[in-house]
Amino acid sequence: MFGKRSAAFAALATTGVLLLTACGGGDDSAQDSKASQTSKAPQASRKTSEAERSSAASGAMDLSFRSGTAKQGGAAPKTGDWAGSGTPKARKWVQLSAGRAGALNPVVVNGAGFTLYRFDKDTAMPSKSNCEGACATTWPPVLIAPGGKIFVDGVKPSAIGVIKRADGTHQVTINGWPVYRFSKDTKPGDTNGQGVGGTWFGVTPDGQKAGRPENNPGGSQDGSAPSDGGTAKATSVVLFDDAGFADNGAQGLAGPGCQNVARDDVASSLSADGSLKIWSGPDCTGRSKVVTGDVADLAAIGFDNDVSSVRFG
Repeated sequence: MFGKRSAAFAALATTGVLLLTACGGGDDSAQDSKASQTSKAPQASRKTSEAERSSAASGAMDLSFRSGTAKQGGAAPKTGDWAGSGTPKARKWVQLSAGRAGALNPVVVNGAGFTLYRFDKDTAMPSKSNCEGACATTWPPVLIAPGGKIFVDGVKPSAIGVIKRADGTHQVTINGWPVYRFSKDTKPGDTNGQGVGGTWFGVTPDGQKAGRPENNPGGSQDGSAPSDGGTAKATSVVLFDDAGFADNGAQGLAGPGCQNVARDDVASSLSADGSLKIWSGPDCTGRSKVVTGDVADLAAIGFDNDVSSVRFG
């Protein structure tokens, strides 16, 4: 295991990924003082972790972790993740917390409770963002400023990294995947970005796609209600051309109300962030069925290649 992690860190260093140094919680000034004293200590007496050595080799920024939430860490109001949305801006601190948003459980949220996402057209090894320009306006990247702090709550520090974007800013990654907000999420807990274009998904604490059956214990593959009895209404859905959520073709829809499918009668599985009703005809006509969460095989409920419209709410 240690050999594999060493090789991974070495690979990250050669690709320019910036890894972070883990620190304990507590007062920032005390931490900075301690860091200063440590840097002056004799090199031979300092024990350096594999992650720290890789950070030094890759020219990593001076960043640190804090355990727990930003509130627990005493972060000042209207700073960091609490400073609002809008134009992507590097923050002095960001928070990554394992939580729940809508039907996504687990999913990573920021300090203000907004859902964080990953993009299928990015790459995790090497870690690289392919969302620039207008894309980055719609999907603001989670940016961290040099010398910043990352509060971690239910997310392993070993899964977190930072990459340098084309514009010179630095974006947080989870398990290699760059993470983003969605501009159309207007309040904490919104998941309007889930499944958009068949390429955007909430990100789990280990960098996987939130909402997939294997990553969403509360979901359902057969259209039945989640095991916890949740009744959240879906605001978006991804319709996959093949069963089992295969990425051979997909299309996304978002509510509210009745929405017609652009390519109808081709879906064989779907991934939703709550409950919705599927219809065999356009404009929510014909046969219908209420489904909740993910359905891995629409044939099991008699709707294989027979979804023409969807009603949200």
